[in-house]
Amino acid sequence: MPNQNDPQLKYRIGLTLIPGIGSILAKKLVEYTGNPEEVFKTNRSQLEKIPGIGKNLADKIAGSRILSMAEKEIDFITKYRIRALWYLDDNYPQRLRQCPDSPVVLFTRGKECLDHSRIISVVGTRNASSYGLDLCRNLIHDLSAKGYDPLIMSGLAFGIDICAHKTALENRLLTIAALAHGLSTIYPNSHRSIAEKIIRQGALVTDFPSTVLPERGNFIKRNRLIAGMADATIVIESGTKGGALITADLANSYNRDVFAIPGRVCDKRSQGCNNLIKTHRAALLEEVHDLEYILGWAPVKGEDGKTAGPSPDGITENEKSVLLLLAENSSGMSVDRISGETGFGPGKISGLLLDLEFRGFITSMPGKIYKVTDKLPSG
Repeated sequence: MPNQNDPQLKYRIGLTLIPGIGSILAKKLVEYTGNPEEVFKTNRSQLEKIPGIGKNLADKIAGSRILSMAEKEIDFITKYRIRALWYLDDNYPQRLRQCPDSPVVLFTRGKECLDHSRIISVVGTRNASSYGLDLCRNLIHDLSAKGYDPLIMSGLAFGIDICAHKTALENRLLTIAALAHGLSTIYPNSHRSIAEKIIRQGALVTDFPSTVLPERGNFIKRNRLIAGMADATIVIESGTKGGALITADLANSYNRDVFAIPGRVCDKRSQGCNNLIKTHRAALLEEVHDLEYILGWAPVKGEDGKTAGPSPDGITENEKSVLLLLAENSSGMSVDRISGETGFGPGKISGLLLDLEFRGFITSMPGKIYKVTDKLPSG
């Protein structure tokens, strides 16, 4: 819960309220000044010298209304039991922290599930066909039936988004909705009842203060949450343009896995997915096995040719390969080196390392160095 007496909270939220200051520039301000409070206490002439600021932004930072607006926001998040997660705090989503344009403050309402062991984003057209909706339902049902217990993330929009949320709820899976506005409203309003269920069985997240309304440009900005908080993004039906394709491109820029379900070449709702596959920006997804294989969830064949599942410790063969490599290099290894020596791609290795860290088998150190812990399983 937000601590109304936290002396830094006002300044942290204040950073998000400065017109013209995005998350990257806000982080630069904190880096130059030392902490959020100093951003507002530094005089104009010194602020102007910070790269990317200049006189106009310096004047806006020094504006007297910013901090009073932040105090009102604190009253709002306290009243509605909303958490405000600072990008340097331990409880900030670890996957999102890896993204250079991640929000400096993430507002979240619901369960504390943002670091769930497996998170899959499901996106697509608002004008979904019965084919696309059936694929969405079947995919999420199959993931649940196989016991993977993934958290399903999407954007609460019409079409594929709301289908993904509803199916997750029906299968008793956690689900997160990323919003393109503040938490004082729900858009579209017809999805309000689903949003209330998501709060109880997942979370609503946004980096917009409560007063921000669902304006067009905000939807593009919120897509970075959908891409950045997940291990992989799945596109189910999309035209040649749209938010789903933007989300896919963002996921690729974060070195996350992207999947697309192919469709008929004459179907406009499949042209975006087909093009993602054609241009090698997404892996072709036909069934859960494709997802299992690329993300390293699939059972592998043992030396006897039989299918081998996880060990008694719950360790898969892919995870075992990583642990053995780290055990041989006890001083620690970088992500790039682990990826190079195991042959696993950046998206896959990030997911494996994150899962192993959650379970306490490895620990991360400054510089994205990983090493094994004393909890290393036997065998």
